[in-house]
Amino acid sequence: MKEWHEKHAKDFADTGISFDFYYHTHSPEQRQFVQQFFLNLKEKGYIFQQDVEQYYCEKDKKFLPDRYVKGTCPFCGAEEQYGDGCEKCGRTYSPTDLKDAVCAICGSKPVVKQSKHYFFKLSQLSDKLKEWLESNANLQPEVKNYVLQWIKDGLKDWDITRDILWGVPVPGEEGKVFYGWFDNHLGYITFTLKYLQEKGIDGKQFWNSARIYHFIGKDIVYHHYLFLPAMRLAEGSFKLPDFIPTRGHLLLEGEKFSKSRKHYVSLRDFLQQYPADYLRYYLSSITTYSQADVNFSWKEFEAKINGELVDNIGNFIHRALSFVWNNFEGFVPEPADYSSADKEMEERIKNIPEEVGKLIEANELSKALKAVADFSAFCNQYFQKKEPWKTKDATCLYLAVNAVRTLAVLLEPFIPFSVARIYQQLGIETKEWSSASKLEIEPGHKIKKPEVLFKKVKI
Repeated sequence: MKEWHEKHAKDFADTGISFDFYYHTHSPEQRQFVQQFFLNLKEKGYIFQQDVEQYYCEKDKKFLPDRYVKGTCPFCGAEEQYGDGCEKCGRTYSPTDLKDAVCAICGSKPVVKQSKHYFFKLSQLSDKLKEWLESNANLQPEVKNYVLQWIKDGLKDWDITRDILWGVPVPGEEGKVFYGWFDNHLGYITFTLKYLQEKGIDGKQFWNSARIYHFIGKDIVYHHYLFLPAMRLAEGSFKLPDFIPTRGHLLLEGEKFSKSRKHYVSLRDFLQQYPADYLRYYLSSITTYSQADVNFSWKEFEAKINGELVDNIGNFIHRALSFVWNNFEGFVPEPADYSSADKEMEERIKNIPEEVGKLIEANELSKALKAVADFSAFCNQYFQKKEPWKTKDATCLYLAVNAVRTLAVLLEPFIPFSVARIYQQLGIETKEWSSASKLEIEPGHKIKKPEVLFKKVKI
């Protein structure tokens, strides 16, 4: 666990993803919180015990929890699905519901044995779940609608324990642990409480007053739209998520990633070949706010990086700064009277941050990045129209340098490593989003020697 935690932390850092607090679900705080949460649910009457039929592998001499069973989905017929849910249709089921089930460890056909388990009364939360779903306008309509249909079809009570050795132990039980989907999302709360407690802040009060996002893939909609909110509704101490942005799968050249079929590129392999910002830019540009699958195409990656990042954004930034460096010894010139083109440029600088900000807040990251790229394209057109290489137009260069600063602020969520270099070349410190619409680089400010930010890729 520790080894993987450290590897993931390094991958995140090297990709420009930072956390205020990065913890793990096998921590003592998580164990204590999950067990107490369970006891609270039990005290409120939402927990009961029941004998269940469960697969047992006689060859491996063990009960087979969800991920240890594979078979055909009982709902859509998809093959090679695990025992806790179908990756194709998104439905969940009991492992014994699978057709043609086999042990995922050895491939043999398991037998059915009885075991006593704890259940959560999910069915009793149907009305509250329906009310929450219908009242939350922040949830994606296409996701909300089929979850509402699941509720209409009838929810089954949920088996929340497993007969395995690893996991959070069930209080007072020997050899039983909580199902991973009962305890793992409670980690969101556990980690928040721990982080804020160390800073002397009331974590529960913070949680219940914060805007909460849960970013998920479409294969775990059932868990995050039903199990998770139902547990919080039943326990009653912690608010539900305000937003649950749901995305599709990431494909590679139109097919699922697969190590066994050698159809796979690891993050570490990618970073050895290309800058992290290239991956961040490309994925941000093709990932829509929907459940549509996202396809990583090497040719499209090449075209996006070369056409948008190099020829558009990188081109404008380098041209603007190079003209100031070469013609004004690096000092930003004093603007003169504005032409109509200058006034339009100034207006675009002032308005683009609000446009991009609204799209980011709406989780429309691909549209936000496109708006930034369109702004950069406009800046290139402005530069071409003003022809400073002929006129040494001081107003054009003054506005262009400020447009570079605006671009830096807008691009920081997408390509932070490159933006750090832009700030360095501008000779300024990192700027807040609220400053993006202002012309803060004044005449007389000296920039640093410009360097090419992006290099073309060849696949």
